[in-house]
Amino acid sequence: MNKNIKLAVAGAVLALSATAANAGIVIPAGDWTLDVNGNVNAFANMTKFSGSATEVVGGINGQRQTNEDRTQGINTGLLPSWLGFTGKTRQNDLDVEFTISMQPNVSDQSGAVHGDSKTPLNRQAYLSFGDKSWGSIKLGKDIGIFASDAILNDMTLLGVGAGAANSGGATTLGGIGTGYIYAGWKGQVAYTTPNMNGFQATIGIVNPNQIAGGDEAQSVGRLQYQDRFGLEGKASYSFAANDVTGKVWVSGASYDVTFNEARNSYRASVVDVGANVNVAGFGLTGYYYDGKGAGTTLFGAQGSTSTGAKRDSDGGYVQATYILPTKTKIGLAYGISSLDRVGSEDAILVKDNERYTLGAYHPITKHLNLVAEYNDVEAKSHSGVENKARSGSLGAILFF
Repeated sequence: MNKNIKLAVAGAVLALSATAANAGIVIPAGDWTLDVNGNVNAFANMTKFSGSATEVVGGINGQRQTNEDRTQGINTGLLPSWLGFTGKTRQNDLDVEFTISMQPNVSDQSGAVHGDSKTPLNRQAYLSFGDKSWGSIKLGKDIGIFASDAILNDMTLLGVGAGAANSGGATTLGGIGTGYIYAGWKGQVAYTTPNMNGFQATIGIVNPNQIAGGDEAQSVGRLQYQDRFGLEGKASYSFAANDVTGKVWVSGASYDVTFNEARNSYRASVVDVGANVNVAGFGLTGYYYDGKGAGTTLFGAQGSTSTGAKRDSDGGYVQATYILPTKTKIGLAYGISSLDRVGSEDAILVKDNERYTLGAYHPITKHLNLVAEYNDVEAKSHSGVENKARSGSLGAILFF
């Protein structure tokens, strides 16, 4: 199975060990070994809105409408449906690999009435080479380095999380914007160290034009002429002792953001820390981030005012899971993402996006999991305006 699909399964701490161990469809091809892998998932979501009919700027919920407070949709969850192709070979004392993937939509992102928008995502296209003695180098498009462990350890990765009400989106949000900033899928050149008794680190340069703008989003020429590459890095330590397994990680990112033709700019920076521990069927995850100019939900979104004054942001999530004797995994999570305003600027700007999730994830085969979730999500502005959404979701996810 593709490395990132494996991480998505194992890191979410939800799939059974048998599911996490599954390879995809492995095909020997001369000097190469090809792996066709992926997942298909879909969820029926039912959402009820409450709170104000005024929209919170930067909030992740839609607001209650005057004559309607409910919506339904059939969506892909947080993890998009996936078809990946990975090739591996060993040549000239190097492990060489490529991955190309596509993510077809269950949701119709364009809103076309016939559900045929023909707009699949393409989140991976990279090559890598290296050796276990000195590490590896990756070039191409893959999940961002900063905050990748936050999403890969989120239990809603195999479900829905926040954003169930956004029935036109390609995927739901999970804990994005309610506990962590989205890692995204970014062009990058990255070096990863060899695994040294559980310790491993990655550092890379990233396409500087792949961040969201702040309030300057409408400025002409924004993000077109950056002064340097983005920098992202992370370090982690994985451990196992008897029945206890776990991982501790830190990561960070820094971008110099030039956002209009007047060359106004600011530096966006953010750091995080997280840990996951599992013992005797119990799992516990904790995560925290702190940023300046990094914004909320998407990296850089609402990160500054129109003049380039940086907004501070922070947030995190806690998550507890337990595997029942029936092999059903149940989980409870709380997450929050907060954004400060600068001085007395717009009071309708989001102050907090907050989420509670209760989920159950049951394997009916080693490949197929049934999922049920309840999500209570609230966006609150600095002036006290609230947009609330309570969602119930039922669906399934199949890995191959």
